[in-house]
Amino acid sequence: MSFARSATSLPPRSRLPMLDRYVLRQLLLALVATTGGLSALIWLTQSLRFVSLVVERGLSLRVFIGLTGLLVPSFVAVILPITTFVVVQFVYQRLAGDRELTVMRAAGLSPFFIARPGLLCTGMSVAACFLLNLWIVPMSYHAFRQYEFQIRNRMAAFMLQEGVFTPVSDTMTVYIRTRDRDGTLHGIMVEDDRQPTSQATILAEHGTMLVIDNQPRVVLFNGSREEIDRKTGRLNVLTFQRNTIDLTSSHGDQARFRDATELSLHELLHPNPLEVSSRDRGKFAVEAWRRLTTPFTAFSFAMIGLFSVLRGAFSRHGSILRPAVAIMSVVGLLALSLLVQNLASRNTGLIPLMWIEAIVPGVACAVILFLPEWRCARQRHAGLPGAMGPSRP
Repeated sequence: MSFARSATSLPPRSRLPMLDRYVLRQLLLALVATTGGLSALIWLTQSLRFVSLVVERGLSLRVFIGLTGLLVPSFVAVILPITTFVVVQFVYQRLAGDRELTVMRAAGLSPFFIARPGLLCTGMSVAACFLLNLWIVPMSYHAFRQYEFQIRNRMAAFMLQEGVFTPVSDTMTVYIRTRDRDGTLHGIMVEDDRQPTSQATILAEHGTMLVIDNQPRVVLFNGSREEIDRKTGRLNVLTFQRNTIDLTSSHGDQARFRDATELSLHELLHPNPLEVSSRDRGKFAVEAWRRLTTPFTAFSFAMIGLFSVLRGAFSRHGSILRPAVAIMSVVGLLALSLLVQNLASRNTGLIPLMWIEAIVPGVACAVILFLPEWRCARQRHAGLPGAMGPSRP
């Protein structure tokens, strides 16, 4: 009892008891390391999709890292509830294997006091998930889409390489023979297929790159525009002394509609009818409620891990059954979450199921794990005879 009081009492100038700080330190270090490692692994695999931008558009490594780095917050938001479960399960399972939980129980610590560091770590994860889902991820993903759009439609025009056919867009290819230090281009050929009915080849002796209204354009001098008339099959040649070519995609492709992931919570719940069709409103509503319910899955997953370790009798030889059941339960909840979101996007009346799936498992585990202790505490407080149970240190 003296050990329990010293381990759970608040020492001077300290906000947490010594035992809580000991376990919480292990949980937070493992959580940061696991989340960071998995995020880096996912970033590495997902960034391979943008290697073509480096190869085809000639982007620098700095631009590539800056572009793909904007996706990291979305990776963290997805895996944080899972890593919270993994860390809580692993750390408490290791404490049980090292007989530290046995010592804590022998000292009179109740399940709630043993689980308190895990609950604190889980609370931090839930707060981080809310911060990511409601603010950081929409902003970072919006910046990513804007940056990607700029690279694909504007920045590539400035990365013309000498002696290389550069695909500025899906409908335009540019070739330059040489480039002077002052930016003057020589030996220019442009294959312009933006108008399917009037595909043209433009040749010019030299030209200069300009930016007009945030759009890259090249001014050509002493050239010609060659176009084949599809009706007659004749080659039409138009010579010019000065001509300006827009190196972006067609104006119809410049309008970029925002994805549901980059909209704010208010915009998802109250979409603009001019931008969102009626059939897509269900998908937007599900995305909004997913942002609000996902953080609670971190609590449910962590409670499943705590329940599997702290509930039941101690086994001297250890048990693989309870951790396996906990892992399968989390996997099942993840699959159920995807199923519920898919059904709710088709029928918005099923959105309350998202809250039930996210909160009820954690609440059920907490009630089963802590209810006997709370009942004993109430009975002792009321002075009822026969109130036996874990003594509060």
